[in-house]
Amino acid sequence: MYLVDTHCHIYLEEFDVDREEMMIRSESAMVNRHFMPAINSSTHDKMMALEESYPGKCFSMIGLHPCYVKEDYQKELEIVEDWLQKRRFSAIGECGLDLYWDKTFFNQQKEALVQQISWAKSYDLSIVLHTRNATRETIDLIQKHHFEGMRGIFHCFGGSIDEANEITELGFHLGIGGVVTYKNAGLDVVVKEIPLKHIVLETDAPYLAPTPNRGKRNEPSMLMLVAEKIAFLKNCTIEEVARTTTENASKVFRT
Repeated sequence: MYLVDTHCHIYLEEFDVDREEMMIRSESAMVNRHFMPAINSSTHDKMMALEESYPGKCFSMIGLHPCYVKEDYQKELEIVEDWLQKRRFSAIGECGLDLYWDKTFFNQQKEALVQQISWAKSYDLSIVLHTRNATRETIDLIQKHHFEGMRGIFHCFGGSIDEANEITELGFHLGIGGVVTYKNAGLDVVVKEIPLKHIVLETDAPYLAPTPNRGKRNEPSMLMLVAEKIAFLKNCTIEEVARTTTENASKVFRT
């Protein structure tokens, strides 16, 4: 039995003090693959260096996070395109829409997302979506620009059952992480109703640590707490959660 962390930023400075030990803890917790979403050009080199240090365990995505879509977003997209022409990545991402922090560049966020959807089609890659306070807007845009064979993950899913059904009908999986363990988040009620075949596991490390570590730095070794919670909600074994979500991750990333 092993788990796949489909979304972790383990290349960030929060792990600079103990990255090697963190990876050992991850392996001990039976997490054997780590998919790393890009943020912007300031972190691409660190992300790919970590992938090189842990071949077969760490996998880089490439993309532009919506919170980093600013005045220079076209330049950032040019950098992404340049990387796509140089090598293969596990996915386009993370990209998407975010209306939580700042709505100033929302139109640019949509333009950037449409461009990245186009790359997902051109390079036959999955697309990993960040949607904060913008689930409806993201679903609408994906529906508008949907293409045959489109696949990916709605990272940190926190929507309704109806939204979950719309998303899975579009060929996407739902990324479930530490929030499912939070007492008043309400995600547990939704996850109960979502078939396991549509779920992948994630930490979003170093963010969103699961209970009882909420508020602390998250890391892939805590993924088992998410799997345990899902097993409880689905009234199944942890082994079944591990097997199915690992198969789902393999379908998304084609690994």
